[in-house]
Amino acid sequence: MSARHILTYLVAILPLGLFIGYPLGALLWSSVSTSNEGAVTYTLAFLAEALSSPAYLAVLGVTLVICIATAIISVAIALPMALFVWSRPARYQPIALLVLILPMFMSYIVKIYTMRSLLGLNGFFNQLLLTTGIVDKPTTLFLFNRGSILATFVVLYIPFAALPIYLSLERVPANFVLAGRDLGASYARALKDIVLPLASPGIVAAALFAFILALGDFVTPQMVGGPSGMTFGRIVWSQFGLAFNYSLGAALGIVLLVVTVAALAGSGLASRALTARMGR
Repeated sequence: MSARHILTYLVAILPLGLFIGYPLGALLWSSVSTSNEGAVTYTLAFLAEALSSPAYLAVLGVTLVICIATAIISVAIALPMALFVWSRPARYQPIALLVLILPMFMSYIVKIYTMRSLLGLNGFFNQLLLTTGIVDKPTTLFLFNRGSILATFVVLYIPFAALPIYLSLERVPANFVLAGRDLGASYARALKDIVLPLASPGIVAAALFAFILALGDFVTPQMVGGPSGMTFGRIVWSQFGLAFNYSLGAALGIVLLVVTVAALAGSGLASRALTARMGR
């Protein structure tokens, strides 16, 4: 192997090792070690606690339910939006796409506070209920619960779900739809039997994006979830930011990492299964 090839590999590998491998290694090392007066002790107790504590496992289960619901709802909303942009004439598609992904460039905190203003005691929904006489006083139904976390997650991550779906639709030849129409299929039938199967990898990727982004989010549950909106991300953050128990926080982070890798593997299997099904 020539020196040029070695240099090329180093340029490709070193950033991965520095920005991905080293942080993951540090996280794993922290999860199996503890320091007391300068003496480092290695133990699996923190990982065992993270994997066996009923409280942590219960919160993880609730978090997974919220994240799965976020992925499903985000894809259900993003799919028709992406189809609408894709079906526009070519000269209008860039403008429509910009409108679709514009929320991605807005401040994350601003969007959360916007949701709080909509869901809060003096928010739009409470004012609507008061105006119509459905309730006599503002209700806390819309804020500081798991439903508010789910609603905010969906609003935040719809653009991240819509973009991969649109990019996948862009790869579907328009002639396929025209051929289906020529053979007597309605436009809806052509979308169902031709376009959506071909765009299925993008749909899987969209669900994966929404799931993983929601899984690691701890700010949104803190801002709109309140005491009853505890998620696994908040627990990890509390160990680092409040309890200063870095070893347990790292162990809980390893649990999130395992769930993320499992989700990635599952999405890969789903994509391959869909591709094989289309091949038949």
